[in-house]
Amino acid sequence: MFDDHLKVITVIKEAGEVVGRKKLQKMIYIAKKLNFPFQEKYEFHFYGPYSEELTLRVEELCNLGYLLEKKEKVSGYSQYRYSLNEEGEGFLASYGTSIPKLGECIRTMNEQSSRFLELVSTILFFYHLPVEEVTDKIHTLKAKQKYTKEEIQEGYQFISQLEGCIMQ
Repeated sequence: MFDDHLKVITVIKEAGEVVGRKKLQKMIYIAKKLNFPFQEKYEFHFYGPYSEELTLRVEELCNLGYLLEKKEKVSGYSQYRYSLNEEGEGFLASYGTSIPKLGECIRTMNEQSSRFLELVSTILFFYHLPVEEVTDKIHTLKAKQKYTKEEIQEGYQFISQLEGCIMQ
């Protein structure tokens, strides 16, 4: 049961801090699509791939006192910051296992905006389709985001960069 919780704690430890629930969702989805051992089920939602399981898991970790969740108001909406506290560090030290290559990928993703990770996760959700079809889906499903063809190309390049991190 706690194995999946430990993986979430590991992501936050590797990131140092994750700003935004959406960003955390996208980072773990992308890691899963890169074949890291995450088990959460995802469905396509307003902001791209979304896992109710992950939302509940993060809530449980906060309630158990292993994660710090800091709520702040930004431009009229609530934003959440996640970081590991001493209890979470201790829990991870006692029961955690290392996930090779995960740290570099998580830190690289954490440097990106949640908007960009939303694009990358959407590309990965439809990765089995030809690039032109993925582009059409993005322009249809994500019309409000107004992603350009250049941004979509950057998304594909970012996926290749992350795959390169794993291969090293």
